[in-house]
This record gives sequence, C-alpha cells and structure tokens, in this order.
Amino acid sequence: MNTPKTLYQKHIDSHTVCELDDQGHVLLYIDRQVANEYTSPQAFSGLREAGRKVWRPSATLCVVDHVNPTAPDRISAMPDAGGALQVNYFEENCRDFGIELFDVLDKRQGIEHVVAPEQGFILPGMVVAAGDSHTTTYGALGAFGFGIGTSEIEHLLATQTLVYKRLKSMRVTVDGIPGPGLVSKDIIMELIRQIGASGATGYAIEFTGPAISALSVEARMTICNMAVEAGARGAFMAPDEKVFAYLADKPRAPKGAVWDQAVESWKSLYTDPGAEFDLEVRMDVADLQPMVTWGTSPDQAAAISDTVPDPMEQPDLILRRDLERALRYMDLQPGTALSSIKISHAFIGSCTNARIEDLRDAARVVKGRKVAEGVRAMIVPGSTLVRDNAEAEGIAQIFRDAGFEWRQSGCSMCLAMNDDVLNPGDRCASSTNRNFEGRQGQGARTHLMSPAMVAAAAVTGHLVDVRSLVLEA
Repeated sequence: MNTPKTLYQKHIDSHTVCELDDQGHVLLYIDRQVANEYTSPQAFSGLREAGRKVWRPSATLCVVDHVNPTAPDRISAMPDAGGALQVNYFEENCRDFGIELFDVLDKRQGIEHVVAPEQGFILPGMVVAAGDSHTTTYGALGAFGFGIGTSEIEHLLATQTLVYKRLKSMRVTVDGIPGPGLVSKDIIMELIRQIGASGATGYAIEFTGPAISALSVEARMTICNMAVEAGARGAFMAPDEKVFAYLADKPRAPKGAVWDQAVESWKSLYTDPGAEFDLEVRMDVADLQPMVTWGTSPDQAAAISDTVPDPMEQPDLILRRDLERALRYMDLQPGTALSSIKISHAFIGSCTNARIEDLRDAARVVKGRKVAEGVRAMIVPGSTLVRDNAEAEGIAQIFRDAGFEWRQSGCSMCLAMNDDVLNPGDRCASSTNRNFEGRQGQGARTHLMSPAMVAAAAVTGHLVDVRSLVLEA
C-alpha cells in the first residue's frame, strides 16, 4: 500500500528532480517565478557576468511594483535616481533575456502577488519561487510558493531549479465561522498572536477547516500571504470549486478540453486520509474579535476591545524587554485602551489587502462618511485592473467623496520604497503585513488591521471596532 501523503509532500515529491543527500535536500523543479525591479538586479548581473542565458524565459513574469510612484496621475518617471536606475536596468534585462515585463504604464501592472493570480499565471499544483517572502500568497490557489534570495534567483533563472531542503509540515485547522465584520485578516492575525512570530519557523502550513472553506479565494490569499509573519516558508490550502471558478476566466488559465483535464488533475491535490503532520494546531474563530497590532511585530496584537499590555506581567525577561522596547517605539502606555489610540494616517494597500474584495469591504464602511480631521487617508489598489474595477463599480468615487486619496497601484507605503513615506512620529492604521520599526518610514508607527478596520479608523480618527460603524448603520 502507498503511504498517505500530505499536500506539501505531493508538491515536493512531484517536483523533485533528484535527492541530494539524506538531510532532506533535493534539486527542485520550479514551474513559475515572478520577479520585481528591487530584488532581481544582482541576479541578472550574475547571469551577464557568467555569460549565461535564462533557461526558460516563458516561466518568468516581471513586474515593476516596489519603487514606482503611486500618484493619481500615472507617469513612467521614478521619484528618485536610485529607483530610476533599478527600473531602467530591469527593463533592459527583460528585453535582453526575452522575459515578459509589466512596466508601470502597462494596464496589467500592479503588485506581483496580486498580478500573478489575476492573470492566471499561477495554477494549482505548481511550485513557484520569487524574490519576495510573500510568495506564500499563491498557496490560496493550491500552489506552493516560497521566497528566495538573490543568488537563488540567479540559479533559478539559469536552470529552472533550486537546491531546496524539505520543511516540516504543520496543519492549522480553523473551526467556527467568524461573526459579521470579521475577515480573514483577523483570522491570520489571531493565529500569529497565538503561535508567535517564529511559531511556524521551519514549517510549511496547510490551512483547513470550515472557516477556511467558507472564505473566498481572495480572502484565502490574505491568510497565505501573512503566514510568513509566523515564520512559515510556505502556506497553502487544497484547491476546491471556488479556486476553479476563480481561475476559469483568467487570461492565462487553460481553455477548452485542456481546462477540463487540468481541473480533473487538480482535484487530486489534497492531503490523503491518514497522512501525518509534524505539528497540529487548532483554533476556533467563532468568537473572534477584530484584531489590531499594538507593537512592532505582527504577533504583538490583540482584539480591539483590549488594552495595551503591561510588560511587567511577562515573566520571561527577554520577552519583557522586547515588549518594553516595542512600547517605547510605539509611544504607548500599558493599560491604554486600543480603541482610544489616535492616528494621523490611514493606508489601504499591499499584497496582503488591496484586492477588489478588500476595497469593497472598506467602501461599505466609508460610504456616506468623511475622513476625520487631521487624518491623511490613502487607497493604493493592488493592481491597475483592481483600480479599473473599483472605478467601474463606483467604489473609487465613494473613497474620493469621503476624502481619501485614490492612487495608482504599487507597493507604496507598505515598505516605503517610493515617495509614499511616513514621517517620524506619524501613526498609521494600515492594511499591510508588517509593523516593524521604520517599515513605513523612520520613526513611524504602524498598527496592522483589516481594510475595513483601517477605513473605520480613517473616518473616526482613532482605532475603533468596525462593527460599531457597520452593524449599527
């Protein structure tokens, strides 16, 4: 009898070219890769210096997303000389190596982890690597995605393979159905809070359970995207009918008889009954509340109804010092009600939460309201196609009427590599994935939450339970 396999094992086994040792290292075939202008330059330079070609150019999609400006009127010029150099070299590399590029003026441009799924470039069963840690996003489609470094990008471009070490497997079963106003961002933030920022280090996570099945594909992307904030090197869910429906009309998905054959094959992508995981985690989200971060790590989070914790209640001296440092940086006092924290900025964007469903959620909160006095509120769609859809649905006008800046697509203030940067002391309600010190600007303070929660903070001027606005409206 065949030994039952986890979905992770099926992905790795089906893509293993050969075993390299008895320590779990294999030569792994990679189906697709996505590259950006920020993490690829050294890889292409290495290819040029060695006189190597890209082995399979059609397996790579290049997207300008990190350094481009997001001002409402799109232009091709970069805001600084460094950004211009990166983008120009990126364009040169794509041209010389025969790789497709979505530049800033392309109607398909956007954040790589938004663009690749909406184009159908990522399909169930694929193994995908890219020079960005949030490549885990693609697990929502039943693919296995993981981030790699620059030297690995060079090796991948040259050979379409990577030296890879098998991970341990973790299954996270999410029971219960969250109440109104709760979304996938709250689920993944609660998981990270429970297991910690290193709780999944060395693991690939498979998410399952009724709460996951009930989510849309875009909502699942948020969970897989942020699993890396718990240390996971991969995160995915078994593809189902929702995934097949999502992909059916995508430009690069198979068509006709090939589509039918593909779907039949994809239906085998699940963990076999009896397969064993190295670690099992179970959580119930029936009573989950909207989550926000109060510190400088994604696991320093709490329900919006809670207060800022007291470091003195932490018995571990090292952890206590981490909490004290976080509160100093965030300029918060223990016991402060999270819902009383005032903000200066609100940002909705990033590869975590800037898809059309995210914007719809935020628009439902914003409609008929105005951005609070003293708050700068920005919407940066995840792609130009998302932006166009929001315009067609009237969502963009709702944001504009409320006083939000309605901008072009890009990574923007998620990591502040363009001109969308916070100043020291600014405090931002953000739909992004990381709240590290200086992530959105030197000395800036970031509170992570769902897009709807960001919208609620924008119109009230402080962190607030979005349910108090939506459910009572």
